Amino acid sequence: MSVSQASFTATILDPAAIVPEGLVNPDGTTASKRFDVYRNNVAVSLSDALETAFPVVRQLVGDQFFRAMAGVYLRKHPPKSPLMMFYGDAMPQFLSRFEPAKSLPYLPDIAKVELAMRHAYHAGDAAPIEGQALSALAPDDLMSARLRLAPAIRTVVSDYPIHAIYAANTQADAPKPVMQPESLLITRPGFDPQIHLINAAGAGCIAALQDGQPLGHAMATADETLDLGAILGLLLAQGAVSEIY
Repeated sequence: MSVSQASFTATILDPAAIVPEGLVNPDGTTASKRFDVYRNNVAVSLSDALETAFPVVRQLVGDQFFRAMAGVYLRKHPPKSPLMMFYGDAMPQFLSRFEPAKSLPYLPDIAKVELAMRHAYHAGDAAPIEGQALSALAPDDLMSARLRLAPAIRTVVSDYPIHAIYAANTQADAPKPVMQPESLLITRPGFDPQIHLINAAGAGCIAALQDGQPLGHAMATADETLDLGAILGLLLAQGAVSEIY
């Protein structure tokens, strides 16, 4: 076989592409059948990886729709890493432009939730601070303190009930979603990520803390719907604060 890697990569995900020049059988004939089998196996493997990565999206659209959609996605967005646990990062943007999915406008945000869950699962570990560490600070010191959050922490803000939709498709007794904006916090106090319903102000405050802003500034960027005590209590209870600095 004498075929360039670039030529092979360019054709492996394109079902209409001809066999790369130089790809031959032992008898010198063009290896069309062997290449088609390999190309199909690659596409199936990538589709399987997407099904594993986005089970709620798959449940919302159905198996047949998801499989067809995955075929379009994998050809537009081939893997950039050999680590399949990270494959699918472009799915939210893809879904926002995928016309057949326009009737489910919340689908891109559900994909964001599933991506965030996956990244939280694979994030590094961080030892949490003692729960009393914040309460021991004087008020002025508390407002100027910066909180380092655990690497697993993720927030997702949406115009749609993403928390309720996710729960309805993962829990047997979950209530029916009410069409309203929802935001969520993802933590990983142990081995598995957990989802918590918060409001947009809380998500914005957490994002500001992740950016390294002092607690007082993070609080000031939010509106009157921010319940700072509840947010800090949730972060501490979930072991999500690893350092005060």
